Amino acid sequence: MLEIINAAVKQLTAVGADKAKIGLILGSGLGDYAECLENKRFVNYADIKGYPVSEVHGHKNRFVVGELYGKTVIAMQGRFHYYEGYPQNVLSLGVRTMKMLGVEKLLVTNAAGGVNLGYKSGTLMLISDHINLSGSNPLIGKNLDQFGPRFPDQSNVYDKALRTQLKKLAADNDVELEEGVYLMMSGPCYETPAEIRMARTIGADAVGMSTIPETMVAAHCGIKVVGISLITNMAAGVLDQPLSHEEVNETAAASAIRFTNLVNLILEKLF
Repeated sequence: MLEIINAAVKQLTAVGADKAKIGLILGSGLGDYAECLENKRFVNYADIKGYPVSEVHGHKNRFVVGELYGKTVIAMQGRFHYYEGYPQNVLSLGVRTMKMLGVEKLLVTNAAGGVNLGYKSGTLMLISDHINLSGSNPLIGKNLDQFGPRFPDQSNVYDKALRTQLKKLAADNDVELEEGVYLMMSGPCYETPAEIRMARTIGADAVGMSTIPETMVAAHCGIKVVGISLITNMAAGVLDQPLSHEEVNETAAASAIRFTNLVNLILEKLF
């Protein structure tokens, strides 16, 4: 794994990513935000020996390095998924690569299903905590001591101080922002209505198939995390209709302006 990370760091350093203190991971339907960066430089995952590539529609499978608000940013335009057959430690490669480059703050985004009955399609949710029901953990196996301890604390994965500041920024700028708990299932099937009732009972507000392996590893590395879920559909059983990935992408596109405004606020004034 370290060989793969080092290869990625070498290629990304060549395009100036070692100057980035801010990282972004852009989820399903949200990758177009990377186009907002100025003086963009690209490194395709496929061009890094050993790096995985996602086959999910809407993931462009590349790092984008650029500037915004006078800051250098590195973005993952697309992520890898557990349901694609990758072990969860492989899902952490992007975060560990960012850590080696010097990233200190990470914004993680995803498209999620709404479990909270007060949400609706298009709701933006600040992640306060998570529940890992994926059936695995990205830190299983030999600990990489240079990144963090064997038994890392997970009580502040989504940095409390940054969340407090962001809620105030959102309110001051008339950005509607909910706050809630994100639950991860393994996928690729959407959850059953019974599973969603269980998720609601144990305290989840949104459900998805990503993000937690990345944020667990970020916490292990000492990177401060802010997580945003875009509720692209209500979860199974909430509405009397089937779920589809097309709906996810359509809602993400329809919410692009509000999502962009929130991320701009984070990069300009929070990070």
